[in-house]
Amino acid sequence: MTSASRLGSPANHLVDAARDASLVVGRRVRRSPFGVHIGAVAHAVVHHTTHPVAVVAHE
Repeated sequence: MTSASRLGSPANHLVDAARDASLVVGRRVRRSPFGVHIGAVAHAVVHHTTHPVAVVAHE
């Protein structure tokens, strides 16, 4: 596991990171009248990478 601090779009950096390895993205649980959903960064990563990505909920 590695960590890094970068400036710019979190989704773009995570998509770039997914090119080299499997990626796990954490998300906060968000509830709405329509149910539980993922946030904008996790959504962008899931839809803009061609590699496997796991989105894991945490509170």
